Amino acid sequence: MPRGRRGPGLVGTMARTAVIAGTATAVSGGVQRRQQGRADANAQAQYEAQMVDQNAAQMAQMQQQMAAMQAQQQPAPVAAAPAGDDLMTKLAQLADLKAAGVLSEEEFSSAKAKLLA
Repeated sequence: MPRGRRGPGLVGTMARTAVIAGTATAVSGGVQRRQQGRADANAQAQYEAQMVDQNAAQMAQMQQQMAAMQAQQQPAPVAAAPAGDDLMTKLAQLADLKAAGVLSEEEFSSAKAKLLA
């Protein structure tokens, strides 16, 4: 029997090893890209959920502030005048309403003219 080569030889083995290593690198790169894509998608979803929560909290806070501002802006109810008030007391009440901003200058003048008439 002649003594010859029995396998692919050194160069063939090196070529096969290079092909296998290249394939393994390509596959692992694809796996890494998919994993990174999933991680990015999860991070984006968490960020969006956090933004929704923050926006809801801000809206609730703004609504509370608006309600507080509206409560402050509502004028205090005017106490009913006791029966038999004289003209000076009514004029003083009108002046108080005008000073509080409840009555405009025109409304104050009109009410005063009715009292004096």
